[in-house]
Amino acid sequence: MVMDYVAPQTLEDAYRALEVEDARCLAGGQSLVAMMNLGLVAPSRLVSLRRISALRGIEAQSDGSVRIGAMATHAELAALDAPEAGPTLLAQTARVVAYPAVRAFGTIGGSVAHADPAADYPVALVAANASIEVGSATGSRHIAAHDFFRGLFETALNRGEIVLAVHLPAGPRDSRAAYEKLSLVAGDFAIVSVATIVDRTARIAVGGCGATPLLASGLHPTDAVLREAARKLATESDPPSDHRASAAYRRKVLPELVCRAVRAAMS
Repeated sequence: MVMDYVAPQTLEDAYRALEVEDARCLAGGQSLVAMMNLGLVAPSRLVSLRRISALRGIEAQSDGSVRIGAMATHAELAALDAPEAGPTLLAQTARVVAYPAVRAFGTIGGSVAHADPAADYPVALVAANASIEVGSATGSRHIAAHDFFRGLFETALNRGEIVLAVHLPAGPRDSRAAYEKLSLVAGDFAIVSVATIVDRTARIAVGGCGATPLLASGLHPTDAVLREAARKLATESDPPSDHRASAAYRRKVLPELVCRAVRAAMS
């Protein structure tokens, strides 16, 4: 099978290129190329997004929110130095994504569109109450992160849509954030991950324990309340059993990781 490759310079050209059946977007390539090498996917066309300037940049908006272009790399996000909880959480998360070589090329848009339930960004974006901006030839729309991730490698993207940006909302000035990740070795996918933003109450998202991040919000950040909420999340979770850990182990460590994340945010 002959695969076509195009590298448009505008979003309009990219949308047209995606009209071919089985066309796939190529961002950093850290997930898609690996899947192609394993024979899991065989796109008829690769549409590179690297030359599209509209997908780059990290910008503070007038309402206090932050817009992160889909082609922002993990390394760029890891270097974010902002006092707000949302960017702080994303920077912490980016610093533990894979390894330096991957962080130099991998992008947030590619990771978000891939929607691996063991990846780092989905859980962080759900905790940050972020929204995903997507676009197509018919226009653009914003999707709450909690609604964007729908299942195992499944998102709310329609055919022909591209992830354009991630939007982090402005939050209370006194809010704080933390990301905790349990993995076999540094840089590996998470066995369990917990992202939290805390002000008067805690908003907590858990990754690695189901096809989509689990969410609990409006929690008073006391040990008793957090442990009860974490036990409920563990009971409601549907974690996998794989070469990294069993489902039972994931449920067992989830409550402690939740409390650890909230304590880290509050400190």
